[in-house]
Amino acid sequence: MPFLVACGSGEFQDLKEFVNQEASGMRGKVEPLPQVAPYEAFAYNAFELANPFAARKKEANKAATGLGPLPDTDRKREALEAFPLESLKMVGVLERGNRHWAIVKTPDHNLYRVHPGNYVGQNFGKITMVTDNAVTIQELIQDTTTGSWSERTSTLQLLEQEEPNK
Repeated sequence: MPFLVACGSGEFQDLKEFVNQEASGMRGKVEPLPQVAPYEAFAYNAFELANPFAARKKEANKAATGLGPLPDTDRKREALEAFPLESLKMVGVLERGNRHWAIVKTPDHNLYRVHPGNYVGQNFGKITMVTDNAVTIQELIQDTTTGSWSERTSTLQLLEQEEPNK
């Protein structure tokens, strides 16, 4: 079994003296911890206020019944009601006899044939008239403060030229 033995011959004695001499005057300094304020409990008392993060109800408020027209929430929703009215584009018109249909393009590039009586947009928009260059839509908008409903007329204009796909 080999052993390794080292002898201190005083070699680096000057280095040891220098380190001891410099370390003798050093003293660690630690800043005192900051004063922590005691915890004060906060009582949340706004439970009776409206929740700003809750979705707005599309039904008429009980207090607002009879204040303006009401949307038909019991009917089956149509495909074009999933899109905001601003994102829909009228791209053409079909005519047979005296009946007009509009061709409406969605943001996902699907085409739909619509006529008066169909619903479009997210504000209960009902198509009232289709002409050669526009679709007239009667929308129902709810007032957020009173809950009453009001009508607004909007139009989709026929696009003169289709934009190229990107």
